[in-house]
Amino acid sequence: MIGILIISHGTLGEILIHCACHVLNKQPPHLVHLGVTAQDDPALLLPAARAMVKEIDDGSGVLILTDMYGGTPSNMAAKLVTPGQIEVVAGVSLPMLVRVLTYRDRDLQTIVTKAISGGCEGVMRVPRFKLHNAAAGS
Repeated sequence: MIGILIISHGTLGEILIHCACHVLNKQPPHLVHLGVTAQDDPALLLPAARAMVKEIDDGSGVLILTDMYGGTPSNMAAKLVTPGQIEVVAGVSLPMLVRVLTYRDRDLQTIVTKAISGGCEGVMRVPRFKLHNAAAGS
């Protein structure tokens, strides 16, 4: 099973995990987060991130999700990339995370593709809700 680490600004990763657990009605294993604050030194957090990757990798690989490409969490994650073993996708969202958790029994390259498609397909314009009243015929 692919391990998943979310590295994000502040508590975003923790909140996304909480929401995904609500949607899936379970706590998925091998899913952890590392929050980065403005006061943190990324160089000092990198060993913790490496330890988390090691902890959640059962040999299938690890996908690291970050919130914003080019931000501190993304830059930290880029230092952990080992092609085919540890991959990173930026732009994490709840649709992306749920998609990844749904397909995490597949290989790492497939889950990277699913992460990106989940993030892209999760963005859409929501039309105005129109209440249909069958009794009134409207």
